[in-house]
Amino acid sequence: MVDTKDFINLERSLSNPFGNFSDGSAIDDDFSAQNSVSIDKKLLIDLQHLSIGHVISEGPYSVVYEGLYKSMPVAIKIIQPDMSANVSPERKVKFQREVTLLSKVKHENIVKFIGASMEPTLMLVTELMRGGTLQKFLWSTRPQCPDLKLSLSFALGISRAMEYLHAIGIIHRDLKPSNLLLTEDKTIIKLADFGLAREDAEAEMTTEAGTYRWMAPEMFSMDPIRIGVKKYYNHKVDVYSFSMILWELLTNSTPFKGRSNIMVAYATATKMRPSMDNIPSEIEPLLSSCWAEDPAERPEFEQISDFLANILRNVCGSLTCSPNLFETEHPTGNELVNSPVTNCLMDKDAENSKKKHRSSCCCFMSAYDNSL
Repeated sequence: MVDTKDFINLERSLSNPFGNFSDGSAIDDDFSAQNSVSIDKKLLIDLQHLSIGHVISEGPYSVVYEGLYKSMPVAIKIIQPDMSANVSPERKVKFQREVTLLSKVKHENIVKFIGASMEPTLMLVTELMRGGTLQKFLWSTRPQCPDLKLSLSFALGISRAMEYLHAIGIIHRDLKPSNLLLTEDKTIIKLADFGLAREDAEAEMTTEAGTYRWMAPEMFSMDPIRIGVKKYYNHKVDVYSFSMILWELLTNSTPFKGRSNIMVAYATATKMRPSMDNIPSEIEPLLSSCWAEDPAERPEFEQISDFLANILRNVCGSLTCSPNLFETEHPTGNELVNSPVTNCLMDKDAENSKKKHRSSCCCFMSAYDNSL
């Protein structure tokens, strides 16, 4: 039964999700530190060489177009194109952050940065991914599930990208299917949208982080947070989000399908998780450990990548994929960042949940050791 008091507290926290600012304001966590937005001139593109084509996708704050830059097919994200002269300061800060971070990273499973523009409007130009988003791909194949080898290869690609980001001190904070893009032949997956990413190993809660269905339980508050008291999270929030994506890849279902944001938040905060029905037994320990309530019990992406690579080798056999899929890309010195780094829910009481998480963590480590 739902505890009404907890539900009300959680509803308040969702109206101001991480209301921990000492003055109670809901400002962007970086905006208070700067009054203007600027981008390194070396990252700016020459608009004379840019041509804009048809719309690929639209969101509440941006529109993405297909285009050409010096005869190269590109994706062009324009921030608030209908009101370019009145883009909010918060949006400008997020744009600057995305450009800065994306320009620093180089990985096979992260979209390639081409350039950006500040005038006449905010534009981010990246490589064109003709395969669309992972979300649309999954929708297009329902009710069937994708081939298991393909799903696990996508999961490995995501894990490799996150392993790389965490190694250089970047938390993505918004890992979800709509932020993952596919090549035209649907064999390679790449991470995109760094608007919420942070260069921190331990970050303060803000009003902007994440999307509810894929958000880690520590991002929700079941209890009111006193003024002046701050909550923190670390890079393990990305591991939890990854577990939801892996579950989607294996089931082709949406986590907590049909539930509102408040119900998703309540389910997550009260230790409910998607059903393990029809999940391959070899993968169960990985899922259970990745969505553990305690962030410390979740594995690192390096372990996840090794586990998935060995599952693909030993269980699934050969796989048509990128030649470098099984190889880790480690950051070079100049890339290091100078900062700290559903339909069926299983409702468990707190004590049993803690025991199960400890058990699942041990199960994963045992399965991990056996896979090597």
